Amino acid sequence: MIGRISGRVHDVLAEHAGDVDGAQAELIKGAIADVMALLKASRVGGRYEHSEFPPTADVLRKRSQKGADDIWEGRTKWRNSHVFQAAKKGETFEVTALDMNAAYLSAFKCWLPIGQLREDTSGVHDRKKSGIHLLTPAEWEHTDLPNPLGNRMEPGELWVSESTLRLLLDCAREGLTDTPVIHRSLVSGGTEVLLEKLRRALAEVRKTALAEGDELTVNYVKSMYSKLVSTLGESTAIVICDARTGCTSCARKHSRICG
Repeated sequence: MIGRISGRVHDVLAEHAGDVDGAQAELIKGAIADVMALLKASRVGGRYEHSEFPPTADVLRKRSQKGADDIWEGRTKWRNSHVFQAAKKGETFEVTALDMNAAYLSAFKCWLPIGQLREDTSGVHDRKKSGIHLLTPAEWEHTDLPNPLGNRMEPGELWVSESTLRLLLDCAREGLTDTPVIHRSLVSGGTEVLLEKLRRALAEVRKTALAEGDELTVNYVKSMYSKLVSTLGESTAIVICDARTGCTSCARKHSRICG
């Protein structure tokens, strides 16, 4: 797939006679179609295939066209006040730079549910399953570390995604906080490898392009992975069907492609 991505960039650039701006506009315009074709190619021989089908749970429904659903997004906007004040006074620190632009690629490693979400009120997290969870988080008392829930100020229950719950549980195992109380879960069998081949290919192409200063390829790859993640929402939700059991988990009014 790496050659396929690089070849696409080369072909479009040639079609535009070396005009980088024109080539970039065409590549970005076709990014969604291109990345979906790459996803299909990465799934050859895979046990699961993707389907499109609208979410059924109310908490997954957007309240308006530009609104949000009920799932809390732990977007962190955090500053270590002690370090910040010391830096303002001229003190120097050794820091680790984070490649924030690759956050969408990192999201490809998330656990995705396979099939229809089913309610679980046991309060126990099953690491072989994935979904969304209604929980009450423990207090976060560390001023020198960002809260996994981001800048949430209001207390009480909230719905979180699988990735956020696993991060909270990891923090509890490290002794940073108490274990969150899970009240209700909507889960199905989970997988972490559905997008792995695609992620590796995009990451490798991006790494090479950054090293070579190839901004055209960098922007093309960025457009593909960011748009793919951004469009896995209410209108184009991805549901994974188990080829062994058929499509009973998604037998509703929707178009589906099942393995």
